[in-house]
Amino acid sequence: MTEDDIYRTSTQYRLWSFTSATLASLRATTNAIAADGVRDAYRSLKANTGQGKSTQNEAPAADGEVDCLTVEEEQTIVRYYCLCTLDFVDFCEYPTNVKVSLGLKSTQSLNELFSSLIYLQATAVQYLKRFYLTNSPMTYHPKEIMPTAVYLAMKSEDNFHYVKSFAEKLPNITTEDILAPEFILTQGLRFTFDVRHPFHGLEGGFMELLALTNGKGQCGPGVNKSPKDLRDEMMAIEPPPGTSAKATTVKELVARIQKAHGKAKELLKTSALLTDAYFLYTPSQIWLATLLLADEPLARFYADTKVPATSGVKPKLLTALKQCAEMLRSSPIAQPDKEERKVLKRIDKKLTQCRNPQKMDLVGMNKAQKRDPGQNDGEGLDENVAKKRRLEREKSMKESEDLFGPALPDKKA
Repeated sequence: MTEDDIYRTSTQYRLWSFTSATLASLRATTNAIAADGVRDAYRSLKANTGQGKSTQNEAPAADGEVDCLTVEEEQTIVRYYCLCTLDFVDFCEYPTNVKVSLGLKSTQSLNELFSSLIYLQATAVQYLKRFYLTNSPMTYHPKEIMPTAVYLAMKSEDNFHYVKSFAEKLPNITTEDILAPEFILTQGLRFTFDVRHPFHGLEGGFMELLALTNGKGQCGPGVNKSPKDLRDEMMAIEPPPGTSAKATTVKELVARIQKAHGKAKELLKTSALLTDAYFLYTPSQIWLATLLLADEPLARFYADTKVPATSGVKPKLLTALKQCAEMLRSSPIAQPDKEERKVLKRIDKKLTQCRNPQKMDLVGMNKAQKRDPGQNDGEGLDENVAKKRRLEREKSMKESEDLFGPALPDKKA
């Protein structure tokens, strides 16, 4: 079984891989369903109260015709909160005092810490992007889902913290605010928490390139070249864009590889997370595309060592890498400028007026749906359902008091 075969068994490939057309269609469908839900909710609210007013005390348009967000506006607001998630994780997860208290003194320990931070950021962002494929900001505001996505990513990336200690780091957020949307989020993720990132692939490619400089590298099937031939070809490749001198020594070649690795890694931490790359390309295609942007001659050389020139796969691979690289190149990675902030404020104001009024109180919804909401049995539940559950629980507790279970029924002769 090849690595490709293994990847095709993953939930990321089976459930979260799309073509550009299917991805656009899915988002358009989600937007249309959410808009219909908002209008129906306001019509129902108006019929029940005779007012139909929003939470901002401003009545929507007549007959519940609310001005809803477009698909593009939804993507703009989700992209902004994905960018906020990167800063949010950095703020709440690893402040300086935590790093000191952990006693992280060695360079290796610090590298492991920042590597863990990168994975946490990347997973949280992907949870947010996956959730809003089938859910709209008009139904669930990203500001309310974002802390829960980070908390869930902490658990998924083996970096668990108690929810109370996590909430204490965040101003004006309670443990209920974090836990209330958790089941909604897991439903939106289709109960799949594994995210295949391209970071490991980049590190593996980096080590292979370094091995080639030492004459210890190996080529892929169908490429019949010795390690010495590969090293000689590597020394002869064209310099990266913006430079004119070729590497003439192994030391210079290693420095070139390290520089390309740093640029590619930075792209994986920003552009790859903020675009649709995870939905449209495999992790190996993503990291190779970042290497293509960082140092195209080096990336092409590496591809030549893995895929023979006569293979029919080679043109398809290069086409996919160029398309992915173009997507990453066009991604905004900086904080919004003045004009972009004006657009975001306009969309956020519009979102305030077109949110689904039935989905605003996530904490209240969560309490109403709990099986045992506090000491008051059945609070938020139908009276008959609550009574039945209480009797079943009392019966179960009574039977559990007997070490050998309930008494056997008498058998009549």
